[in-house]
Amino acid sequence: MAKYTNDPRIVLTLDAGGTNMVFSAMKGGKFIVDPITLPSNAADLDLCLGTMVTGFKTVVRKLLEGNEQPSAISFAFPGPADYPNGIIGGYLPNFPSFRDGVALGPYLNDVFGIPVYINNDGDLYAYGEALNGLLPEVNARLEAAGSSKRYKNLIGYTFGTGLGIGTVINGELNRGDNSCVETFCLPHADNHGIIVEDGASIRAVKRIYRQLSGDDSGDLEPKDIFDIAEGTREGDREAAKKAFDTMGRVAGDAMATAVTLIDGLIVIGGGITAARKYIMPGLLETLRSKMHTLAGDELDRVQMKVYDLDNENEFEEFIKGDQRKIKVYGSDREVTYDPQKRIGVAISRLGASKAISLGAYTFALNQMDRNK
Repeated sequence: MAKYTNDPRIVLTLDAGGTNMVFSAMKGGKFIVDPITLPSNAADLDLCLGTMVTGFKTVVRKLLEGNEQPSAISFAFPGPADYPNGIIGGYLPNFPSFRDGVALGPYLNDVFGIPVYINNDGDLYAYGEALNGLLPEVNARLEAAGSSKRYKNLIGYTFGTGLGIGTVINGELNRGDNSCVETFCLPHADNHGIIVEDGASIRAVKRIYRQLSGDDSGDLEPKDIFDIAEGTREGDREAAKKAFDTMGRVAGDAMATAVTLIDGLIVIGGGITAARKYIMPGLLETLRSKMHTLAGDELDRVQMKVYDLDNENEFEEFIKGDQRKIKVYGSDREVTYDPQKRIGVAISRLGASKAISLGAYTFALNQMDRNK
């Protein structure tokens, strides 16, 4: 991100929701146009595409008032999709008019004559945190402590209406060969015939609270359930706490699978993380749990030691690691190494929305630089 801080190029951005679309522009990693909000018209393809054109053209007109022009368009859009080719299509609950397939990237390129980059929001969230959030923070603290250890891999999770994921490997966004890096469809820890998203999402918290409390009113949102857990709203406090704890444990099981394969830091975003105090204990306990072989041998569920990086004492231990000296065979020379395999888990440093925007902005500039 640092190399683009003073970059003069401008990238048009879009926050694409099923109800509203919010348009703006970024330069130097900062928004330079006040957001423009328009209804999405997601059920009507002609109206929806017209909304996109109107929104982006409005931003362009504002830029021209300052004698500036955009260099690219970059934003997140729900899948299924062939993101590298800008084609959206499949089961999209919030954008039903796209189900038969829409060449969205090529269409916007034809209209505006500039490169168009579309990605999944989970991917861009992870990319933003890797560029300007948790990953650089951890590496800066390691460097300041004199440690030679550095992290290049990051798994980003978004907790919300679904369970989103993005992965950055060796500092590069991993888009997969089929634009299909997903986590929602992993098996639920308590019922392997059910997807994990049904246990690690807003609807899961609401459902579990209803089941445990017997409150069938159905109008309680996670914020309400959190207030009940805190005792500031009337309700079943233990059921509220259990609802968030269950979400953490189910999500932690999916994370254990992912981090075993990716081996990197984990960063979690989404508004529901305001209930961190009730979600994280179960999540961390699951990541730190044990498994057994048929012979009865015990081993860690995750082969790396797992630290809570939102706990300053644990962060200090994480930074310290286990520095050792070892002699080089056949000489008196010694080398220092750190044999401790470890990862860290933390709540987003940027917030999901900002991380996604930064991810989209930087992705566009990186791609343009590579295509020169």
